[in-house]
Amino acid sequence: MTTAPPRAHCGSVERLRTIAAEHPGREAVIHSVGGTDSGAPRYERLSYRELDEWSDLLAQRFEDCGIGRGMRTLLLVTPGPEFYAIMFGLLKVSAVPVVIDPGMGLRPMLRCLKSVAPQAFVGIPKAHLLRLAFRRTFATVRVTVTVGRRAWGGHSLRSWGRTPDRPVASTPAAPDDEVMMIAFTTGSTGPAKAVNLTHGNLAAMLEQVDEARDRVPPGTSLITLPIFGVLDLMLGSRCVLPPITPGRVGEVDPAHVVDAIDRFEVRTLFASPAVLVPLVRYGREHAVALSSVRSVFSGGAPVPHDAIAGLREMLPEDGEVSAGYGSTEALPMSAIESRELLGELVGRTQAGAGTCLGRPATGLQARIIAITDGPVPDRSAEGVAAGGIGEIVVAGPNVSTSYHWPAEANALGKIRDGDRVWHRTGDLGWIDEAGRIWFCGRKSQRVRTADGTLFTVQCEQIFNAVPDVARTALVGVGRDDDRRPVLCVELQPGVRAGERARIERELRELGAQSHVTERVEFFLFHPGFPVDIRHNAKIGREQLSVWAGRQLAKAGR
Repeated sequence: MTTAPPRAHCGSVERLRTIAAEHPGREAVIHSVGGTDSGAPRYERLSYRELDEWSDLLAQRFEDCGIGRGMRTLLLVTPGPEFYAIMFGLLKVSAVPVVIDPGMGLRPMLRCLKSVAPQAFVGIPKAHLLRLAFRRTFATVRVTVTVGRRAWGGHSLRSWGRTPDRPVASTPAAPDDEVMMIAFTTGSTGPAKAVNLTHGNLAAMLEQVDEARDRVPPGTSLITLPIFGVLDLMLGSRCVLPPITPGRVGEVDPAHVVDAIDRFEVRTLFASPAVLVPLVRYGREHAVALSSVRSVFSGGAPVPHDAIAGLREMLPEDGEVSAGYGSTEALPMSAIESRELLGELVGRTQAGAGTCLGRPATGLQARIIAITDGPVPDRSAEGVAAGGIGEIVVAGPNVSTSYHWPAEANALGKIRDGDRVWHRTGDLGWIDEAGRIWFCGRKSQRVRTADGTLFTVQCEQIFNAVPDVARTALVGVGRDDDRRPVLCVELQPGVRAGERARIERELRELGAQSHVTERVEFFLFHPGFPVDIRHNAKIGREQLSVWAGRQLAKAGR
């Protein structure tokens, strides 16, 4: 008979308890709940005391029904106060939330979920219908909880209430090396992987995010990715959730974003280019001034320099715009503020240096290793020659050291170096004389030709300087070791089709001026690039490569 592990909690939730005790009435979650007669979103509020008590109650109920320490608990809940109450409730009993993007597609998602053998299932009714329709995938689930009006077997979150009916028992903190959560990568540039994040990883993330903000309290944060709200709540923020559909963040109405910023005096904003670029466009059209905002953090993909400049135009003089770099396995990795980025670094980017990602986060080490698609032996994270392009590898307290699934991902994605584990990011770049990381593209998306290798972002940033071009994507067509480089082009909104000949001519002339891009011969205009499901910003170059091949075949090229 298996003995249940001793009770414990995630040490980082003590931050939430402290804030709730010192500032019980402070708003924790401000969330949209439909619209008003004027069309503007309507919001409701949840205080820190209410969130702390609600998550205490859920922690008790979870343990009562068998969800405890180390229990892998699938969480399929829409963004809102329930998501955060459930997440903190699970952390308070040291269960292991399993989070995934449903937008990755049904079959890939089912394959991923089966791989972690979830033991408990907390989800909205639609998610439970999925569970019932694919019983084999969820055969390991022993406890189910429905978040909604009716229960689909098992327990109902709504029936439990929100306030503990007995004293909250004291428990020790789980050790730093114990798994705290399993989070899936998006699968946008390869099969999704299940990442083990430990309690120590979370504690380090909190310290690094706090450090990145110069330890200034975040005030009010606009949340466009729900999981970031967990970090901001532990730092004491008022978290505003505007009307955003997960997997379709790029469709958010920028007017609603501006309304939320103005209405709640948002101080801190994290968003992907899919949100920031339309926000800048809207801001310029309507002369918007975001007077309360002091910090904007971008992530998910490089933000165009023009959009960064546009954000600065809307912010107060002391406002900061930081372009961040991170991944599910390592968040954050680096960041660079706009004043440094928009200086001479723009010229270097447009000359083929890649995109500057800034210096490594506090406590994080970064190296560049030689490019290889195979495993790297232990103790072999030596750097390449200074200035050379290779794979970016990182190590530090916030870096996940293992994958839950698939097993081979650990051999391909990690380098063991004594007590330290280096994470292979799969990103290519170099480190400059000032210790700044430059991003040149994904390793899996590099274009290998008979005359040498081309790196996507390094090339694209040269072409992106052409007016009327929104963004470009370099792909390869043909055999793996002898591909023809093709530049796919997405135009700015409103540019007429009749302008394409002129724009292609300008692209060709610009490309011919650089040794980095002179081999690019084919230019194809695309109506709208496929993007990742989490940030709606990472370009799906794999899909574009297939499309480009078909277009060249149709044209007999």
